[in-house]
Amino acid sequence: MTASKIIARLVAVLALAGLGFSLAGCNTVQGFGQDVNAAGSALKRAAE
Repeated sequence: MTASKIIARLVAVLALAGLGFSLAGCNTVQGFGQDVNAAGSALKRAAE
């Protein structure tokens, strides 16, 4: 296996792990949506 394939596989595993941890951190996909909505609202208030 070449180094580039190992790195590509490692990046894919880390991306999936990060996605899993982020969804677990807010418990549900609905919670993730609420977190994104809250972040958007905070950015909007900061821009005003």
